[in-house]
Amino acid sequence: MVSLLAQAAEPSQSPLAGPGNMLFLVAIFFGIFYFMIIRPQQKTQKTHKTYLDSLKKGDEVVTTGGLIGRIAAVAGDVLTVEIANNVKVRVLKAQVSGPFVAKELPPPAATGEEAAKK
Repeated sequence: MVSLLAQAAEPSQSPLAGPGNMLFLVAIFFGIFYFMIIRPQQKTQKTHKTYLDSLKKGDEVVTTGGLIGRIAAVAGDVLTVEIANNVKVRVLKAQVSGPFVAKELPPPAATGEEAAKK
């Protein structure tokens, strides 16, 4: 009976216990973190930098402050953006968030009376 209690008191080791397995789990978590968060962010930054480097006169842009305008001049890291007729502002290239793409509004839906007339 004493031998049964002695066997029951022995702690059984988990298959994932130990420093080697813990290091393996940390490596797996880092790999998941890298491929799901870090790598996509790096790709986005690279494409944005390429876009900023390719800005030229006549491009329509949106700034991080929400200004929409057409580039009138490019001088190094500073852009002159025309936001209205004869209204120009100087903006840093880094503050351009992307190209301005006008969204088309869908045509208004026909009401019941207008649908009946057709």
